[in-house]
Amino acid sequence: MPARKLYPLLFEPRFKERVWGGRNLERLYGKPLPPSVPIGESWEITDRPDDASVIANGPLAGNDLRWLMENHGRDILGTASPTPSGRFPLLIKILDAQQDLSLQVHPPAEKAASLGGEPKTEMWFFTECQPDAVIYAGLKPGVSRDDFSRRLTDGTVADCVHRLPVKAGDAMFLPSGRLHALGAGCVLFEIQQNSDTTYRVFDWNRVGLDGKPRQLHVEESLACIDFNDAEPSLISTRYSHSTSVAVRYLVDDAAFMVNACRVKRGQRFYLSFTSAQIIGIVQGSLKVGSGDLAVTLKPGDFCLLPATLERVPLEALTRVEYLLAEPK
Repeated sequence: MPARKLYPLLFEPRFKERVWGGRNLERLYGKPLPPSVPIGESWEITDRPDDASVIANGPLAGNDLRWLMENHGRDILGTASPTPSGRFPLLIKILDAQQDLSLQVHPPAEKAASLGGEPKTEMWFFTECQPDAVIYAGLKPGVSRDDFSRRLTDGTVADCVHRLPVKAGDAMFLPSGRLHALGAGCVLFEIQQNSDTTYRVFDWNRVGLDGKPRQLHVEESLACIDFNDAEPSLISTRYSHSTSVAVRYLVDDAAFMVNACRVKRGQRFYLSFTSAQIIGIVQGSLKVGSGDLAVTLKPGDFCLLPATLERVPLEALTRVEYLLAEPK
């Protein structure tokens, strides 16, 4: 298919049962969850070896993102780089945490190869939080590796970790090597490198869906945790209002860039780009593209704009807030 035939792409979500999950993705976003199981993750855009997103709209519907990358990879990515194995470089999720997630870390690139994993940097954008919701990120000042190991042994390791209260609209950057855990009562959008490597260091002494304790990776975690990472902060909430699109600059990392954008109802504007773009709707409704292949996005929807489109018209059908993610 010629590059000019590509268009704004929607995908079928892939739902993941998790011991800590719930049903909020159905309530908030109308996701067609399987009945009677706790769903912790909806993988919105994925190109994993065993889990590739299937296109849900237009002439390419039914093909998956793996096929798309194999046949139109450069037209999709533009100036962005694929993974070393040629896959789409980002993995986009929505998370629903009804219990605390495990205390965990993802390996930096320099550690990942030796441990047999993949590097993973990610960002969280919170869309709903209970009043007492917290996250764990980084360490308290002065915590050494020896202190941490000792606390693991006596079961008080949570006392070493920096806690931050969170609310809807907050955002947190989690570079690889940063110890972290998502607390109960949070729903969020997650933008991350295309990796599924997680080392659990502590799981709150609970059992998994099979009734057995989940596997821990203590030695791998200790090798990856940045013990100089004390008391990291949430990302600034400040928006720039220099144009009709108010922009909040969230992350500009070697792996990806993410901004939050707000637009008033009725605004029509163009998005110009040279690499793939992903739009994820936080609030409101946004029309993307023109003609028969235009799509209308609602909260919880994600749309991939192939780089070859270069310039796409957008229209705010209501007051809208969305994330705009770009792989590098």
